[in-house]
Amino acid sequence: MTADASDAVEIWDALLRLRRATGLPVAFGGLMEAGRQMRISELSGTATHALRSLVVTSGNGLGGKTVVLARPCVVTDYSASRQISHEYDAPVAVEGLRSVLAVPVVVRHSVRGVLYGALRTALPLGGRMLDEAVEAARDVERALVVREEARTLAAEGGAGAGREQVREAHAALRALAPKIADPELRAELLDACALLTADTTPSDRVRLTPREVDVLACVAAGATNAVAAERLGVTPETVKGYLRSAMRRLRARTRGEAVVAARRAGWLP
Repeated sequence: MTADASDAVEIWDALLRLRRATGLPVAFGGLMEAGRQMRISELSGTATHALRSLVVTSGNGLGGKTVVLARPCVVTDYSASRQISHEYDAPVAVEGLRSVLAVPVVVRHSVRGVLYGALRTALPLGGRMLDEAVEAARDVERALVVREEARTLAAEGGAGAGREQVREAHAALRALAPKIADPELRAELLDACALLTADTTPSDRVRLTPREVDVLACVAAGATNAVAAERLGVTPETVKGYLRSAMRRLRARTRGEAVVAARRAGWLP
């Protein structure tokens, strides 16, 4: 499936989270294009534009190796490493990078992009840094799955654009309601929100709490855990907790399955 601007935004957000979580000074990445190429489109912490729009071919360099193996790869000294080929040494040298890790973004068994983190010194990268990079990639994967399923549902429904606007409005209202102190005004807002699901009736077989619905509404609109947490005024860990409980109630194995199940059960538009 062709990537769009919103998919690139997920890469950018993941890079920022990766740098905050690991302390790595540089992060960059991009999504696969047609064929066997990945284009680096997002840069964070770089000092030059040497890596911008660099096209990485599958199998070449650290990123290309990551695409082929579909697993994280790390080098301690990029230009001197014997574990990779060296087609991209020049732009890497211009940016002054030495230690680099690369993590694939994998959706439905297909590599859809690569996230990189890097140091300008030759020091080992692994352990917590690699774990955080993998988690950042997982966030992108989950967001891409939700977006693709939303696009599929919209295409099948025949009125995709209008339906997506309704879903975005529903998510925005659910996120706004808890921030309103006046209980009567908050109740009126939730009543208005309920009008957006008026064509469905929540199933008696699946009971969700208001906060679980709030989180699912954000996820359905394509928000990552971090973005949902910001919208709802809670921590990402709290979002994960509500999402796990909702998935358990809905008997869903993934975020995407949970959104689809919640729609079928009448909890989301």
